[in-house]
Amino acid sequence: MSVATPASRALAPRLARLDGGRVRIDRAELPPGFAHEELVVQRGARSGALMAVAIHSTRLGPALGGVRLWHYAHPTDAVDDVLRLAEAMTLKAAAAGLDLGGGKGVICAPRPEPPAGEERRRLLLDFGDLVESLEGRYITAEDIGTTADDMVVIAERTRHVTGRPRRDGGAGDPSPFTALGVEAAMRAACAHAFGSPLLPDRRVTVIGVGQVGMRLARSLASRGARLVLSDIDGRKRAIADELGAEWVEPELALTVRCDVLAPCAVGGLIDEQAARRLRCRVICGAANNQLTDGGVGALLARRGIVYAPDFIANAGGLIAVYGEIAGYGADRARVLAQGIEEVMGRVLVESARRGKPPLEAARVLAEQRLGGSGVSESVT
Repeated sequence: MSVATPASRALAPRLARLDGGRVRIDRAELPPGFAHEELVVQRGARSGALMAVAIHSTRLGPALGGVRLWHYAHPTDAVDDVLRLAEAMTLKAAAAGLDLGGGKGVICAPRPEPPAGEERRRLLLDFGDLVESLEGRYITAEDIGTTADDMVVIAERTRHVTGRPRRDGGAGDPSPFTALGVEAAMRAACAHAFGSPLLPDRRVTVIGVGQVGMRLARSLASRGARLVLSDIDGRKRAIADELGAEWVEPELALTVRCDVLAPCAVGGLIDEQAARRLRCRVICGAANNQLTDGGVGALLARRGIVYAPDFIANAGGLIAVYGEIAGYGADRARVLAQGIEEVMGRVLVESARRGKPPLEAARVLAEQRLGGSGVSESVT
């Protein structure tokens, strides 16, 4: 697979006509390589901020995916991001066996610093209006930059939201389940690479010590793993000190010699150049779209590095918030998230049997449930 031309470049004429209002782009208007059903971009009436929802597929059910509140260097970067993330959600839900489609939302934060107070509330209310306008085809939840409490604000404007705090009858913070699933996937990947799923004494580099990365690191430390932590926020070094972990600066994190590399921050971390410099045997983390393109997956396979496909490994959070819709609780979500170990094991066995990179084997698993089509080559 190759990297698709950024969609925003092809859509520039349509996006230029936004003019403070709203643009809806359907499948026929998207550039080749994108099989999304719908993209809606608008400026919030209260905040004036650019925000978007991409619906990739509703074949198996409504498109569920979190809303990312992020400062993008350029608004078109947000459009490209939401399209990539939405398609990954289709794959994630299908491979996890959930009756859901794939979608994603983004809100362009005005500054790198997280918005707070009334400014944040205006952004969230505007996004709630956008979600409501889609009439249930898209259900939102938390993602990078948003919280369970933010979902309560969004729910003031739409009922198509999940992942609210437990005190409000919701599933709560999904990050513990994401971390649980990543650790389960890590066991399967280690069994494939080393012949044993046991994690004690494995040297694991966790890149990104946010809610998921922090929980993953704490769990791994409790099991005797030897940890290396890295984050762009130097204050996270305190977590490394607490856990007795080694700390490395972000620019060095990819080249640390380790057994397992766990990317748990934003996606696109591993391109071809980075893949050639890696000194690990396994890549298994929580970040979405960790590889810049499918060619990187093939390069990793040639180097003997086991890549645990991200949309399999990080499905625990989606499983948890889906429980709020499907009617199961935390105990059932925990069991399903731990089941990611078995799913990842099957993917890696099939990858070896077919002589194909794990990412391709994982896509086949998702596409079988989707009926063999509806997933384009733009997802990496």
